[in-house]
Amino acid sequence: MAEIRPFRCIRPNGEVASKVAALPYDVYDRQEAKREVERNPMSFLAIDRAESQFPDEVDLNDPRVYEKARELLTDWQEKGILVSDEQESYYIYELTMDGRGQTGIVACASIDDYLGGVIKKHENTREDKEQDRICHVDVTNAHTGPIFLAYRSDEKLNQIVDTVCRQEPLYDFTAEDGIRHRVWKVMEDRDEAGGPAKSVTGEETPVCGKIGSRTEQIRECFCRMKDIYIADGHHRAASAVKVGLKRRRENPEYTGQEPFNFFLSVLFPDDQLLIMPYNRVVKDLNGRTKEEFLRAVAERFEVEQWSKERGCQPEKHRQVGMYLAGQWYRLTVKQPYLTDDPVKGLDVSLLQDLLLAPILGIGDPRTDGRIRFVGGIRGLLELERLVDSQAGAVAFAMYPTSIQELFSVADAGLLMPPKSTWFEPKLRSGLFIHSLNS
Repeated sequence: MAEIRPFRCIRPNGEVASKVAALPYDVYDRQEAKREVERNPMSFLAIDRAESQFPDEVDLNDPRVYEKARELLTDWQEKGILVSDEQESYYIYELTMDGRGQTGIVACASIDDYLGGVIKKHENTREDKEQDRICHVDVTNAHTGPIFLAYRSDEKLNQIVDTVCRQEPLYDFTAEDGIRHRVWKVMEDRDEAGGPAKSVTGEETPVCGKIGSRTEQIRECFCRMKDIYIADGHHRAASAVKVGLKRRRENPEYTGQEPFNFFLSVLFPDDQLLIMPYNRVVKDLNGRTKEEFLRAVAERFEVEQWSKERGCQPEKHRQVGMYLAGQWYRLTVKQPYLTDDPVKGLDVSLLQDLLLAPILGIGDPRTDGRIRFVGGIRGLLELERLVDSQAGAVAFAMYPTSIQELFSVADAGLLMPPKSTWFEPKLRSGLFIHSLNS
């Protein structure tokens, strides 16, 4: 059973929320983050990537960087840029991209559920990447970026969310990338002023029963769930858990109810999620000529030339689009190489095992500098640009991994290959902050 609890949220005041909200820290490299903060000093990247406040010669992991993040977080609270809600609450967070919305519940998840396997992962993490966020959480004493969790859609939760979304939102803005963000605080039958909670039309929202019942119902719905899944944010989750365990060692009389036993999350029903492909570009053909490479590929794939004007975005599983020397090809895995194994049968695994490793020599895609991963949101033209700009390069357009494939891998206790999924739209950091002291 999952323990997903409400929390006391630190969040932007309504006037500056659109300026504070920032894409996740790991979407940017150092220079990109620095330019973004120079352009918008109120961007939460100033806190999430506090190295933006220092000259380039200051190391990313210098203790001064994390102290600056803590200092800015405190300063923004003192200036009223960030405000603290008095009571523990759930929040509803809706993101709309190209007319398509997904609505999640903002809450805190239990580190014990993570350790016990109720919250399931599908990726390995790297210690060096964990260490940065461990220091950030520990020094700022806060979770500043939510973990993206998924659950199998629940009708009762859907009804509660729909009811809350008829109220006036706390935030409603469209970011520069065109993504609309709306946030609601889960109110009970009466609002904080003592009157009935109002919908955006001025009507009273439906009564759920006794005071507090809406919050209790959300908690109970999650309590009935046996499985919740990390969709995105494995490193943030692992880091939050390790800080929680550190705090337990420092506080041997802990009860398990302290805020450090929980980490900030947004939980979405599986039927609302959009997974885009995670494409690959390899800088050379591993010493082969184009003709030799194509002959090797044809041993395991059916190879068809494809129109460059159309590009080749795969239409189904077991297909891969390949761009080489100004020409698109469609690759289809030959029948003898197909498998029902939940990991080896993934399209990204088939490409790795049948082509990238044996033909192009990419043994470990996590460490090989010859391979680059490109989020599907950048489109096929980005793959063409990267290949056309470097003689001998080749690109692969993938069919997206499904959320059900992700669930199957996690349920089997297995791990996906790196860069198997690309979720859009990205959650914004800075809209919700969980203090480890609250």
